[in-house]
Amino acid sequence: MQAYLDNSATTRCSEGVRDIVVKVMMEDFGNPSSRHDKGMEAEKYLREARMEIAATLKADEKEIYFTSGGTESDNWALIGTAMANKRAGKHIITTAIEHAAVIQPMIYLQEQGFEVSYIPVDRYGRIDLQKFSDAIREDTILVSTMYVNNEIGTLEPIEEIGKIIKEKNPKALWHVDAIQAYGKYRIYPKKLGIDMLSVSGHKLHGPKGVGFLYVRNGVKIHPLILGGGQQKGMRSGTDNVPGIAGLGCAAKEAYTDFDKKVTHLCELKQFFMEEVQKIPNTVLNSLPGDQGAPHIVSVSFAGVRSEVLLHALEERGIQVSSGSACSSNKKLPVSPVLKEIGLKKDLLDSTVRFSFCENTTKEELEYCLQQLKELLVVLRRYSRH
Repeated sequence: MQAYLDNSATTRCSEGVRDIVVKVMMEDFGNPSSRHDKGMEAEKYLREARMEIAATLKADEKEIYFTSGGTESDNWALIGTAMANKRAGKHIITTAIEHAAVIQPMIYLQEQGFEVSYIPVDRYGRIDLQKFSDAIREDTILVSTMYVNNEIGTLEPIEEIGKIIKEKNPKALWHVDAIQAYGKYRIYPKKLGIDMLSVSGHKLHGPKGVGFLYVRNGVKIHPLILGGGQQKGMRSGTDNVPGIAGLGCAAKEAYTDFDKKVTHLCELKQFFMEEVQKIPNTVLNSLPGDQGAPHIVSVSFAGVRSEVLLHALEERGIQVSSGSACSSNKKLPVSPVLKEIGLKKDLLDSTVRFSFCENTTKEELEYCLQQLKELLVVLRRYSRH
């Protein structure tokens, strides 16, 4: 039996996405900047994708900019707005558990003379709202927080964060990394006070290499990619029409039968969390129910290195992750997220992330749990002492 439980790293493209991507590649392959009929056909796909995505956010179609994915969207939101608004101040706020696509641009901005405040989190990755409030200053120009943590599935208190920003410094711009949240929650940026929102296609059964950045009308942001002036000069480069068409399709599909899909994920998560904690010497790092994302469960298995367990599960047809897919292939001593939540030292390299999608079945989870029980007994006998 096979059980793919690494959907936070990437998802399989839906059949609808596959079909439209192939059609655009093989039939409607024109460059949307061209003025002939093939170009016009390609331009139509861009308009339709913008329309579909904007509808899911209750946003203006002009507020959607296509990118190469979540990393570019995060980089553009942070660097582009910081540089465009530096005369108003040079103070930026983020959290200590952001994705590398946010942390690395923050380090870059610090090198450019900006001051960055990193707000701590609690045992389950929730931002300290009091310290966040205290950190906001008159010269704070930008705040960046994730909606859902990609490693442990923490759902951040987005509404409360928005209210605090509005009360303390309504001029500060707010960027939200929604890469693990879009498609799992109904997100309406204007209602929440979000100025910029990052999304990646391959996290919701869309293609890799494409995403979008929502930028509220009126936000001052500099482009990072210059060239032919595509997307109103804000993001130059020949449009990835197949990817964008697939992204639009994936966005529409994600919010079709939405409640049914989320209910299914919640049921899977509840079942898995209840059963996995019955295994001896197991620690859950994810919150249950609506306190955490419906599709991510982080578990620490004392006495077994995550890399060893990962490969043992792989041999039995189960794919999981030891953390963020963007960094798990590197020889890092410890996950910054796990360290920030105060996980005990002996559990830092014994943590595995299980992540589900709408196609995941209870039978797959039952199979995974059975294999875990069998493998852990054996692997713990040979663990390091």
